[in-house]
Amino acid sequence: MEHDQLIACHECDALHQKPRLGRRRTARCLRCGATLYASASGRLDGITAMTFAALITFLIAQGFPIVELETNGITSQTSLLGAIVALWDEDMQIVAVMVFCSTTLFPLTELLALLYLLVPIRTGIVPPFFNQVLRAIQFVRPWGMIEVFMLGVLVTMVKMVSLARVIPEAAMFAFGALTLMFVVVVTFDPRTLWDVAESLGVLQARRERHAREDEARSEMNSDHSGERAAGSPDVDGPAAPHRG
Repeated sequence: MEHDQLIACHECDALHQKPRLGRRRTARCLRCGATLYASASGRLDGITAMTFAALITFLIAQGFPIVELETNGITSQTSLLGAIVALWDEDMQIVAVMVFCSTTLFPLTELLALLYLLVPIRTGIVPPFFNQVLRAIQFVRPWGMIEVFMLGVLVTMVKMVSLARVIPEAAMFAFGALTLMFVVVVTFDPRTLWDVAESLGVLQARRERHAREDEARSEMNSDHSGERAAGSPDVDGPAAPHRG
């Protein structure tokens, strides 16, 4: 039994032979019943559409103001990038870098990396640097904390109501929608793309083998046709009798 065909249960560490799953099928541990992995072939279209929608919502959330504050006739509003710049100017560089990475850099990296893998795989192509991009997704996913940022904004808004008039802006609603979209995106395990990429590699190798066989067969047919043409006489009419 090859090692790449084995999978261990993350609950009880039982070792199983990894089966090839059909569409919308799930493999479960025989010992404890925990889910080992699920087939990704039936979810590629839905997760690709959700990831693309999350990317558009992410750009809206980054480009528009989050809240507008009005106090004593003075109105001020800021976006997420404006808040990060304000933290940097207040000599809180470490906090600014952490907020930028957890709310902008890592979520954007995950969305772009997922689209880089999902779009070609849906068309039957394994993109270059597939392994490296998949590992990058696994690395940045735990550090994306948009939901934590959203919770902090809501708590701040509740506390600021008694001091100023707080008006939610477009980015506030975009961040709320983005939080829900990320819940769906995070439920997709990108490791299941290994099986899809492996099946595509097998199919591609099979198509290449059939193409080589067809090419060799056509060359053999053309060689046989040439031999028959060289061995047959060129007859334009009845042969003239030989006269001595």
